[in-house]
Amino acid sequence: MNIVTLTTDFGLANAFVGTMKGVILARAPRATIVDLTHGVAPGDIRAGAFALLAGCRYFPNGTVHVAVVDPGVGGPRRAIAVRTRDYCFLGPDNGVLSWALARETVRSVRQIANARLWLQPVSRTFHGRDVFAPVAAHLARGGSFHRVGPELADYARLPWPAWRETGGKVTGEVLVVDRFGNAITNIPEVGLPAGMFSGLVCVGRRRWCRLGTYYAAVPPGQAVALFGSSGFLEIAVNGGSAAARFGLRAGSRVTLRRDDSAESRPLCRTTR
Repeated sequence: MNIVTLTTDFGLANAFVGTMKGVILARAPRATIVDLTHGVAPGDIRAGAFALLAGCRYFPNGTVHVAVVDPGVGGPRRAIAVRTRDYCFLGPDNGVLSWALARETVRSVRQIANARLWLQPVSRTFHGRDVFAPVAAHLARGGSFHRVGPELADYARLPWPAWRETGGKVTGEVLVVDRFGNAITNIPEVGLPAGMFSGLVCVGRRRWCRLGTYYAAVPPGQAVALFGSSGFLEIAVNGGSAAARFGLRAGSRVTLRRDDSAESRPLCRTTR
């Protein structure tokens, strides 16, 4: 396979993304480059990690996943390459790869240190172009993984906010807010305790919305809680932004509690 995906916080207003693609194609002309996203908020490592986690597993085996959300570029942070059973991952060693890697079988971790593979001279501020893109091209065209640099014992891990079950309640938090204003939490659909699917969702103290199975399960302008395509509980507004309406952001606490009378009352409570 010679597929390369790109996940960055570069946006599309400047030439950063196109330049990375040019470097890859100059060295691996047969590569297929897929934009996973370039809409990560600047420097938001957590949002980048979630985007990679949400999207990487849908690609064919052998895909090279490049994630560049790199506020520490030019500093002491390492650049790393990770080979798993199915993929290769490249990025700064700041945790942006770690949520995706937690679902993978990691086979080898190496520091990207072989300057002969890089684009010279190397900018102190654009390792996406000069380091990650040429190494991605090397791997996409079948180059040896061990050539990227020395083996490492480990890599930086971004803590995954744990959800907790206590006293008939499941407590979690908002992980990210997507471009529609949906607040995606760390409460998973798979593994949720029995009975919680007819529970009450509280985000703060006062506002309520109905638990549904799709966004249009409530009239336009009303709030709804549902398990979205990512497999996690999210708070949404049909045709609007839950984040804007309720002041939700990464880290906002979310509580799902059992409610035996759920069929006769609103099922989701949302506040700041």
